[in-house]
Amino acid sequence: LNNELKENLRNTIIKKYRKKGEERVTTAVDKLQQEFKCCGSHNYTDWSDSYWYKVEKEGRKVPDSCCKTMTDTCGRRDHPSNIYKEGGCITKLGNFIQEHLIIIGAAGLSIAFVQIFGMCFTCCLYNSLKLEPY
Repeated sequence: LNNELKENLRNTIIKKYRKKGEERVTTAVDKLQQEFKCCGSHNYTDWSDSYWYKVEKEGRKVPDSCCKTMTDTCGRRDHPSNIYKEGGCITKLGNFIQEHLIIIGAAGLSIAFVQIFGMCFTCCLYNSLKLEPY
């Protein structure tokens, strides 16, 4: 799952970002980078291989959504004080998924426990009613 996630995110960034007809992908990648405070799949250099970089970068090194304080054309300056350089989104996204899988797993186990307890209680009730004559 981890390798597949890495490849999917990288391919999305390289092939679909800012491409005509892929506006939802662009919005999702921008939101991912802003919310997770990251840039690129592995790091900010991923953008140099992208469709966006080759076609319509307008002097930017990275998209504006990589900027710590997002302003128009802030992606032109790729200084560490300006953009997220400390890691790619794949690491942060993987950590987020792992943290939330534990919560979902715990909730699932809790529900299973309640179901099993209910089944045992129902069996006990059935047996006690079966033993009592009318």
